[in-house]
Amino acid sequence: MIIADTKLGFGLRDGQLYLIDEVLTPDSSRCWPCTGYVAGQGQPSVDKQYVRDYRSGTGWDKHPLAPALPASVVAQTTHTYQEALQLLTGEV
Repeated sequence: MIIADTKLGFGLRDGQLYLIDEVLTPDSSRCWPCTGYVAGQGQPSVDKQYVRDYRSGTGWDKHPLAPALPASVVAQTTHTYQEALQLLTGEV
């Protein structure tokens, strides 16, 4: 798995630095399978890019509230996240 980009959320409380969000998940990172990687072009992904791509094609203006996702998009996203889990852990 290639972690191509990730978001890290930190916060301060009483002068102490804390990690305040999940890390290295399909929600916080761009995850690409190593197999099939070709530099300089779009990659197949096992992350939230599927939902982003769907949303960008709907005409949604990115202002709240986002329209509900169709069941087919939810099902494909679930499958994609399960694929990410399998690639990371080797388990089905």
